[in-house]
Amino acid sequence: MILKNSNSEDIPEIFRLYRLATEFQKVKFPENLWPEFDLKYITTEVVEKRQFKLVIEDKIACIWAITYSDDQIWEHSENDAAIYIHRIATNPEFRGNNFVQIIVDWSKNFARKHHKQFIRMDTCGKNERLIAHYKSCGFNFLGMKKLENTAGLPSHYHNADACFFEIELE
Repeated sequence: MILKNSNSEDIPEIFRLYRLATEFQKVKFPENLWPEFDLKYITTEVVEKRQFKLVIEDKIACIWAITYSDDQIWEHSENDAAIYIHRIATNPEFRGNNFVQIIVDWSKNFARKHHKQFIRMDTCGKNERLIAHYKSCGFNFLGMKKLENTAGLPSHYHNADACFFEIELE
C-alpha cells in the first residue's frame, strides 16, 4: 500500500471514482449526492499537490483531496492551523478496508509536518452511519448546521445541513 500525490495521468481515474461514489451515494444516501466536479478544479488540486491516492498492487484504491483553508464552509472557525480533507472516494474493488482510518493516520503525520493543529472534515446531510464511522476513526463530531453562504460551492452544499468533524493534534 502506497499513499502519494495524484498526478495528471490519474485524472480520468479520479473522475471515474467520483462517478462511482455518486452512484453508491444514490443507493446508500440519496438525499445528498456529489455533483460532477469541474475538470479545472481537480486539475488545480493535482498541480498544487493537494489531491492524493492510495495505491494497492498498481491500482488506485482510494482518493482524497485537502485544502489548507476552508473559510466558506468552516465560516467562523480558525482556519490557518488546519488541513481539511475533502471527497474521499474508494474504488469499489477495495471497499471495506477502512481507508478513512488510514487517511486519518496519514493526515496526522502530514498535518504535523506542515505545523497544523487540526484535521478537519465536513460532510453533508445527517448520515448517521457515516457520522459514526468518522467518529470511530478519531474525529470529534462538532455538530450540524446550514451554511450561511454557499455561492460558488459545489451543489451538494446548497440547502444541506453540513456535519463538522475535527481532530486536534497534541
